[in-house]
Amino acid sequence: MSFSGLIVQLLNGLASASSLFLVAAGLSLIFGVTRIVNFAHGSFYMVGIYVAYTLTDRFADTLGFWPSLLLAAVAVGVLGALVEVLLLRRIYKAPELFQLLATFALVLVIKDAALWIWGPEELLGPRAPGLRGSVEILGRQFPSYDLFLIAVGPLVLGAVWLLLTRTRFGTLVRAATQDREMVSALGVNQAWLFTAVFALGALLAGLGGALQLPREPATLEMDMHTIGAAFVIVVVGGMGSLPGAYLAALLVAELKALCIWLGVVDVFGLSISFSKLTLMVDFLVMAAVLVWRPWGLLGKAQAPSRYVGMPEAPLRRPTTLYMAAAAVLALALAAAPLLMAASSYTTVLLIDLMIAALFATSLHFIMGPAGLHSFGHAAYFGLGAYGAALLVRSVGMPMEAALVVAPLVAAAGAFVFGWFAVRLSGVYLAMLTLAFAQITWAITYQWDTFTGGSNGLTGVWPSELFSDKRMYYWLTLALVGAGIWWLRRVLFSPFGYALRAGRDSLLRADAIGIDVKRMQWVAFIIAGAVGGLAGALFAFSKGSISPESLNVTKSVDGLVMVLLGGLQTLAGPVVGAVTFTWLHDTVARSTDYWRAMLGGIILLLVLLFPQGIAGFIRQLFERWRPSDPAPQQPQAPRTASAPLAGGKATPEVRA
Repeated sequence: MSFSGLIVQLLNGLASASSLFLVAAGLSLIFGVTRIVNFAHGSFYMVGIYVAYTLTDRFADTLGFWPSLLLAAVAVGVLGALVEVLLLRRIYKAPELFQLLATFALVLVIKDAALWIWGPEELLGPRAPGLRGSVEILGRQFPSYDLFLIAVGPLVLGAVWLLLTRTRFGTLVRAATQDREMVSALGVNQAWLFTAVFALGALLAGLGGALQLPREPATLEMDMHTIGAAFVIVVVGGMGSLPGAYLAALLVAELKALCIWLGVVDVFGLSISFSKLTLMVDFLVMAAVLVWRPWGLLGKAQAPSRYVGMPEAPLRRPTTLYMAAAAVLALALAAAPLLMAASSYTTVLLIDLMIAALFATSLHFIMGPAGLHSFGHAAYFGLGAYGAALLVRSVGMPMEAALVVAPLVAAAGAFVFGWFAVRLSGVYLAMLTLAFAQITWAITYQWDTFTGGSNGLTGVWPSELFSDKRMYYWLTLALVGAGIWWLRRVLFSPFGYALRAGRDSLLRADAIGIDVKRMQWVAFIIAGAVGGLAGALFAFSKGSISPESLNVTKSVDGLVMVLLGGLQTLAGPVVGAVTFTWLHDTVARSTDYWRAMLGGIILLLVLLFPQGIAGFIRQLFERWRPSDPAPQQPQAPRTASAPLAGGKATPEVRA
């Protein structure tokens, strides 16, 4: 560690901060006006660097290097406008989480489109003309192009700030951020305003990707890596605040640079590798800021969205027909292994479907009835899986006991994470759960001596009694059925009614004495325990476990399952989990471009069934079911007027 090394690392942090800010600025603009949590924003960044590579590779002689980068950004802006007009404009009145589902499906489509056009190999672009060398700083060489990037961030911030504060368009954007209803009442065409803002945000993301071409190769993994960092920057800075986004980018990038500079440090004989913290430092910052300032560093409370979707109907107790159908399904599932070989692929697939259904049901428990939107539910699935694997491998506990203890490990994680999470709401709560999940993933990924690191843990097989696949299938069916049944019983208990009361009206629930936050905290623990049971079953069914079970993609899969089935129905998570898992398996085996096909199917389902598959089926059933006759209202006797409260009837006055 030297002073010159520190300065160079801090300069590297400034260059990275500019790149992060360009992506986060567009995401912040889009969310501030349209209220869409745009998962596809990282895809725009990826497309920007790919288009820049094509333009500089094929048209460098005619266009030139710098115009090619600008043209790539404009092309991504046009792509963003098309996405908004053709897709998002059709679902603005759908529930906000379904808009997120649509943008996630768009990620799958764009990724496979990039695979088809540019191939799977990494593509390294040319050096920037005039900035190919380096400069000497305190005896160390520093790339000239990074100095250029350091200047780009403040310049873009200043240009966007002037656009928003000195033009009529900027006035409308700021007004829409604060009160969209008033902007609409004044006669402003919100549709085209949304399109322009979405195109501007996509252009900034494309510019950020294009400017990275001389620094790093274009890869297909850039979308998900970038969107996670961009979410952190936007949330830490404050939703809709561009200066906050730049401040957050500086904070996160410089902390990462400082960790790299510190390297491995001995503290009281204990070696601490600060360089490993780079995988989680941004999420640590986000968790700390959200606990300290729930609206971010420079953010403010967001105005309520005009398009919140249809109000949720109260949950109904299962009807006799519903219970009969569930019993028939359970009997059919129990008899299924008798009709197939013990190790058949269908048996394995059915086990995966049941585990996915339990995982999705546990997430629905806090998303639907409790109204807590979690983006990090994979943390509890992974804690349960790793808990079961470590109990069997390290402690020598039998599988049956591990299946009992592992959910308690996940519940302990939910106990800690939920205590902080329930103090927030909306997108900020979702981002805090994401931060906790990513911190858990980073620890698991790097703790080689305990969790196996990136290799995970192997040799986690069922006990001798359940070594036969059919026996393990029946065990999974029994535990999954018990878990789903228990969650349903909780929903129709006094606790479940109080939980939904807090979701529907926090002030009224608090006024009648319900401790809403404590109820939500307990709901987190219950959902975490059931999610941990799903993880433990998954570990024994596969015989191994890896850090991917805690990654953000697992949490996103859970969200897709719940939303695809329907958030407002009890059967929704089961239907969504079975549909998504079966589609994923079927499509992946039929084509190399399975992501695009799966994303297209999800987009089609979102457009056709905005309330989810199970919600659509319920609407059809209620439409075709004959309505009950209206009850006859008793009429008051003609000989006397209705009595006053606590008084006697007044005799009728006759003429």
